[in-house]
Amino acid sequence: MINLDEFRFALGKYVTGITIVTCNSENGPIGITANSFSSLSLSPPLVLWAPAKASKSHNTFLEAKYFIVHFASENHIDLCKSFSMSANGESELIWAYNDEGDAFIENCSARFECIKYSHFDGGDHSIIVG
Repeated sequence: MINLDEFRFALGKYVTGITIVTCNSENGPIGITANSFSSLSLSPPLVLWAPAKASKSHNTFLEAKYFIVHFASENHIDLCKSFSMSANGESELIWAYNDEGDAFIENCSARFECIKYSHFDGGDHSIIVG
């Protein structure tokens, strides 16, 4: 039987990037800080990420047709912290919008504007593919 504390500790040793995933909600744009991002396929081009089911914004992300994954840069540390505490992020954040009306954060290292392809159960998380 695996010890969950040891499992979590070991996973914490894996170096990963930090992303901010955003989508539109009925109350405006929201975001969440996530390190559960991965490339999945080149043909078709697919990525995945996994929001916690316990997150207040989980269902909004699960039901969203579009989402945007932002690769945070070192100047986004405070923004990542703010989205880890609130789906609204920093109060002074100025959203930019693409041609489809999806909100995004400017000046990230990279950004993927995604159409939801599928989603799957992943234990205490959902796995969203786009």
